[in-house]
Amino acid sequence: QVQLVESGGGLVQPGGSLRLSCNVAGSNFDIDRMAWYRKGPEKERELVASIGSSGKIYYLDSVKGRFTVSSDTAKTELQMNNVKPEDTAVYYCFVVIGWRDYWGQGTQVTVSS
Repeated sequence: QVQLVESGGGLVQPGGSLRLSCNVAGSNFDIDRMAWYRKGPEKERELVASIGSSGKIYYLDSVKGRFTVSSDTAKTELQMNNVKPEDTAVYYCFVVIGWRDYWGQGTQVTVSS
C-alpha cells in the first residue's frame, strides 16, 4: 500500500524559508509525477509545483523564483524561500504511479509575523 508522509510545515515569518518533504513508501513501481498542491483559507486548491519523470517542471506564477521543487526515487521536496503571507495554506504532496494517484495528509504552513 502506497503511503505519502509529509513533514516540514510550521510557522515562519515573512521573508523566511521553509522546506517541505514528502516520502513515498510502499510502491514497487516508478513514480511518474510528483507535485505539491496547496489550499489556503477560503481559497480553491491550486497546483504549486510539479516535476515529471522526464524532469519537466512547472511552477505557479506567484511562486516562481521563490520556490524550488526537487525529487529523487521516492521523495520530493519543496524549498520555500522569501515566503509571503499569501503562501499560508495546507500543502499537500501528490504523486502519480501508473494509473493511480495518491495524496499526502497535508502539512500546515503559516506565514505571519
